[in-house]
Amino acid sequence: MFIPTTREEAQKLGWHHFDIILVSGDSYIDSPYMGIAVIGHILMDAGYKVGIIAQPDISSGDDITRLGEPGLFWGVSAGSIDSMVSNYTASLKKRKSDDYTPGGQNNRRPDRATIIYTNLIRKFFKQTKPIVLGGMEASLRRIAHYDYWSNKIRRSVLFDAKADYLLYGMADRSIIELAAAILRGNDPKSIRGLCYINKDPIQDYYQLASYEEVSSDKIAYIDCFEIFYKNNDPLTAKGLIQAHGDRYLVQNPPAYSLKQEELDRIYALPYERAQHPYYEKNGKVKALETIRFSISTHRGCYGECNFCAIAVHEGRTIQWRSKESILNEVEALSKIPEFKGIIQDLGGPTANMYGFECRKKTTRGACQDRRCISPEVCTALRPNHHPQIDLLQSVREHPQVRKVFVASGLRYDLIIEDKQFGNKYLEEILAHHVSGQLKIAPEHTDNKILKLMGKPDSEKLLVFKNRVDKLNKKLNKNQYLTYYFIAAYPSCSDREMQQLKNFTSEKLKVNPEQVQIFTPTPSTYASVMYYTEMNPFTKEPIFVEKSISNKNRQKEILVKKTNV
Repeated sequence: MFIPTTREEAQKLGWHHFDIILVSGDSYIDSPYMGIAVIGHILMDAGYKVGIIAQPDISSGDDITRLGEPGLFWGVSAGSIDSMVSNYTASLKKRKSDDYTPGGQNNRRPDRATIIYTNLIRKFFKQTKPIVLGGMEASLRRIAHYDYWSNKIRRSVLFDAKADYLLYGMADRSIIELAAAILRGNDPKSIRGLCYINKDPIQDYYQLASYEEVSSDKIAYIDCFEIFYKNNDPLTAKGLIQAHGDRYLVQNPPAYSLKQEELDRIYALPYERAQHPYYEKNGKVKALETIRFSISTHRGCYGECNFCAIAVHEGRTIQWRSKESILNEVEALSKIPEFKGIIQDLGGPTANMYGFECRKKTTRGACQDRRCISPEVCTALRPNHHPQIDLLQSVREHPQVRKVFVASGLRYDLIIEDKQFGNKYLEEILAHHVSGQLKIAPEHTDNKILKLMGKPDSEKLLVFKNRVDKLNKKLNKNQYLTYYFIAAYPSCSDREMQQLKNFTSEKLKVNPEQVQIFTPTPSTYASVMYYTEMNPFTKEPIFVEKSISNKNRQKEILVKKTNV
């Protein structure tokens, strides 16, 4: 069922008020891929009356006042993507389109939407119920952070938005705990996964360098980020505090990972897998084309690419759904009239991390002194692709399914490292789950830059390409690899881009087309590199290209057509 967006819809349910009103920077798509829909359904499943206001008009109070005032709290999210990433290219040009806005025109999501929406609520509801921030933008901007679009260190978004609380990460469990605390009149400040502002420091919490210190001292900023990053594992993390002037940001330890049955329950909630009619009348959203008939199999990523914030937002520990849960979702999709038998993606942040984890990590927490697969796959991880092979085969056997694509990215180093099932998995993918091309993201081929990215070395790329070529020949299929690369990453100059061009021409035999210019996004090591012009792991100086014209030139070096 859809979550109500108008009072009339609420009245049909017998509701005369809302307990919680959620405000989102995306149009309302009722899908398990959309955070605001997931949170809304979790709350409704717990018995709360929830309403959604999507992409409110910020020039008037018509939208934000449409549902009245909630009885418990407001929940504010910028949407599925940081609003600044959504609104601007790496070259700082305004994007014309937005896949989450009706009609596709980028005219509904304001810059720094988390702050703007909070201010909008307070403008029309002076002494209102608590305002709770959540979603990707709030989660990744919860401490003092480098902001590429203003080229400065910004305060925690909790201070700038003047909100009451911030829930970071996926917030499935913490949102229920918060709602229960507010309902009962209890102090919610001990909830895991919660941030708030306090006048005094919290005893036994680790004190980060202050906002003022990290704004003026790049070494202090590096050290601060390292402590922040290492305190994201729920089994080992300590609470953090960071002074902002005479007040403190307080970050409680992360919420514990969900058990499999809890995750299964979330995906079994009654999603419509459609855009709400109230918003669809203004135009369809392009995002629905790719997510409506896709299935998420797991959360989290232990890849820890330094330019990606998934490890900070979703966690470094993989949480996967049961096969039964996924097959139940296949059955639900098959009953939608528009379903044509095609599952567009069966995967997660990285497709081939389903069904296995390091036992040590799940019982004692992530290692503080090493990563799971960078620079090499840890011997304790023991990659095992058998669970996903079994899952793919089971989904293919559903009578209403004609084709299952694996469109999510693959870590080819994991396939290489899995000596027992890696090749079988790759053959399974090539035989049944791609359509002409298999997408992978080596991002670069210079091993120095790859190390700064947290990606496998270029030799593994060639090993993987060789395996793909042999399997395609065995399968008698005319398929090829599509490569994704990044230009202007920290430490990359024109020289490294020309070397990358030579590598792709001579060894990969391609003219790359999927090339993006690096964008420094909050809460990533790569942004730390960009801002400080240092390797944060050694504190040695590195070259960072900051001229937009030179960044564009780096991209042009790679995409320029040559004979291959």
